[in-house]
This record gives sequence, structure tokens and C-alpha cells, in this order.
Amino acid sequence: MQILVVGGAGYIGSICVELLLDEGHEVIVFDNLTEGHRRAVDERAVFIGGDLARREEISRVLYETKPDAVMHFAANALVGESMQNPSKYFRNNVCAGINLLDAMLEAGVHRFVFSSTCATFGPPARIPIDETLPQHPINPYGESKLMFENVLRWYDMIHGLQFVSLRYFNAAGATEKFGEDHRTETHLIPNVLKVALGQKQHVEIYGTDYETPDGTCIRDYIHILDLSRAHILALGTKESAFYNLGTGGGSSVREVIEVCRGVTEREIPVIEKPRRPGDPPRLIASSAKIKRELGWKPQFEDLGAIVESAWRWHQKFPNGYGD
Repeated sequence: MQILVVGGAGYIGSICVELLLDEGHEVIVFDNLTEGHRRAVDERAVFIGGDLARREEISRVLYETKPDAVMHFAANALVGESMQNPSKYFRNNVCAGINLLDAMLEAGVHRFVFSSTCATFGPPARIPIDETLPQHPINPYGESKLMFENVLRWYDMIHGLQFVSLRYFNAAGATEKFGEDHRTETHLIPNVLKVALGQKQHVEIYGTDYETPDGTCIRDYIHILDLSRAHILALGTKESAFYNLGTGGGSSVREVIEVCRGVTEREIPVIEKPRRPGDPPRLIASSAKIKRELGWKPQFEDLGAIVESAWRWHQKFPNGYGD
């Protein structure tokens, strides 16, 4: 297949591009590089610089390339920033996404895979989070993703645009070539590894009094390769669907730090700070539906293996992509 990957220069998009190419697909990457990196684009892919906010740019690409499907990773994804600047999130995550969908329809492209988030659910009524739970996001980031999911429902019903929306929390890990390098790094594992590399003095724990075994928040970490394989499996679905993605377990902040100490064999000082507003104690996604319907199975269920892959990449590229 020929796949247009929007946001293919970002963390998750770049590794999905790598896997698509490894499996013999042709890939076109469309990215404005505000969050992604040109060096993160696999050299086997065609790169086209452009911005979804400018409708004519994505329309031209779709008209000229006529891909078999589109994967959409381009979004802003910082919860805290979304609370400070909601306009940015609704414009980029919803309005720009609609530009993409309309351009697809004009070009006759009707297969779509969307990178969503379990943040659409808000604080869950139960754990693990499955697809039947009500969605009540508590920040503009989660709200923007839910709004776009609802747009997809209507575009499927009215225009026959077939989609799969994949919801997940904490992507982690790396391949030999590509890894995690955000311009503003908020994710726990890369921030802990920066301490191990000597680039930061300490790692901060926000909240040590949660109702969890060690008092720190528990999150679901999924290897970036397992996540990418789920996106590729989604290309083969026969009807639109929503799937939650996780490993079925969860690791606390303290457990992640301890695993990083073991993998790196480095001292990792910790500073404890008060809770951050809106952080639920435990977030774990259920993957029962996608396992049952698409045959997805994570290959990296051990947190140590996920951290080891990230550590190898960060040692090889201590300054990330350097752009």
C-alpha cells in the first residue's frame, strides 16, 4: 500500500514509518516540523513539508499522491499547555484535522488511522479502561481528541470515511534508529534517562501520597514498536472502530525510576514534590478488544525491555536529533 503519514517526523509517527517501510509499503511523510525532526524521517520515505492549517497544502499532496490510506499523528499533546492555551489545541487538533479529512474526501481517499488517547476518558470509573466506559475528558487536550473522534463518527456515517481510532497513554522505548526527542520533554522515562546521562541533576516525583502501593501514580507503558504494529494492523480492518491500547499492567513512578537505575547502572537522584492537579492515581488501558478483533499482541510487556531500548538510543544519540 501507499500510506500518507501525517506527523511522520514525530516520535510515534517516525517509528510507524520505519515499520511500514520494513513491511514493504510506500510511505509519504507530511509534517510541518514544529514538533517533529527532519532527521527522524526514514530516508526511504518521501518527505513533504507542509502544515494542515493551510488546507491547500494538504489538498495538493493528497490530489497528487492519491494514497491508499492516511495515518494521522500530527497533534499537540501537552496536557499542561492545553490548560494554558486551549485555542492552540482546538485549532491544531480539531480544525486542522478537519482540513485533512476534507482534503481526503476531495481526493477520493477513504481509509484513515487516527492516533488518539485514553485521555478522552478522563478519570476512569474503573480500571482497566475499556471502550465501553463513558468519556469525560478533564483538559482541552483530551477534549480536542474526543471532539475529533466525534467528527470521525459523522464523516463515516455521512461520507463513508472508514477509520480506526487508537487510544493509548504512555508510548515508550525506541528502535535502533529512532527514539524519543521532544522539544519540551514531559514524559517520565526520557526525563529519568537524562539524569542518567548527566543532562539533568535529578528527576521529580509529583505526589507520593496516592492510594497506590508505593504512593506514586501508576501508568500504562507500551513499547513504541507494539504501538506501531497496532497502527499497521488497523489498515486491514473492514469497518470503523475504536480500540484502547495498553500492556494490561502498570508501573508506578517509583518503579519506573528503579528500573531505569537497574538498566543504566547509574545514580538517579529524586526530588519529591506535591501532587499536580488532575493526575489520577492509576491509569491502565484494556487491550482485550483489539487482541480479540485484530489479533494484536504486545511483544514487549516487560518494563525493563522497554527502558533498555530507550537507553540504547539515548546513549547513541545523547543530544537527540540535534535540530
